Amino acid sequence: MTMKRVIIESPYAGQVDRNLQYVRACMRDCLLRHEAPFASHALYTQPGVLDDDLVDERALGIQAGFAWRSTGVLTVFYCDLGCSRGMRLAEEHCLENRLPFEVRRLGGYWERDL
Repeated sequence: MTMKRVIIESPYAGQVDRNLQYVRACMRDCLLRHEAPFASHALYTQPGVLDDDLVDERALGIQAGFAWRSTGVLTVFYCDLGCSRGMRLAEEHCLENRLPFEVRRLGGYWERDL
């Protein structure tokens, strides 16, 4: 079976621990759909990679994530926890470049945090 590649967009800043827990649940959701997920905001913000609190490094991470989007993958916005500024930028990038995307929710536990 061939897995479809997807880019996950979900909140990162703010409640970082909760948001990282959420993106892990999003990755699991993708895998259970037989998709191969990529979440740049969960990867590039690991200790020793990029510092999301530094404007230049945050911008670098966003641009690196955008580079992956141009490879013809589906972008999936997980919105149970709302839509962050970075997610809005990603949506604009998809719209401006006519790239495919969809919006998903996990429901359950995450809906209570809205």
